[in-house]
Amino acid sequence: MRHLKKGRSLHRKSSHRKALLCNLAVAVLTNGRIRTTEAKAKEVRGLIDRIITWGKRGDIHARRLAVRQVRSRTVVKKIFDELAPRYRDRPGGYTRIMKMGYRHGDNAPVVIMELVDNPTSEQ
Repeated sequence: MRHLKKGRSLHRKSSHRKALLCNLAVAVLTNGRIRTTEAKAKEVRGLIDRIITWGKRGDIHARRLAVRQVRSRTVVKKIFDELAPRYRDRPGGYTRIMKMGYRHGDNAPVVIMELVDNPTSEQ
């Protein structure tokens, strides 16, 4: 039974999974969009929302929490200086997941995950 077991394991140990999710979050926050599997995108969505909400808080404790998760001071600076003002009036839901199809090798569902209102994603 899966009582009190939250989240997807992604067939990795906990330390590997935590590192994977942090790296995916940094990639989305740096580039604005990434191409990944649907399960990974759905799992990292909550982490990205939490980090951007810390950026909207703007205090020193929120900055320290973000540095602890992201592990890159340049990305944290971008979150607090660029992303937080952009999403000031938005109560949540900072990411969008668009299904792209299936991967050729293992038929895994592939998606594009991007930040909502991303100026680089406009055609």
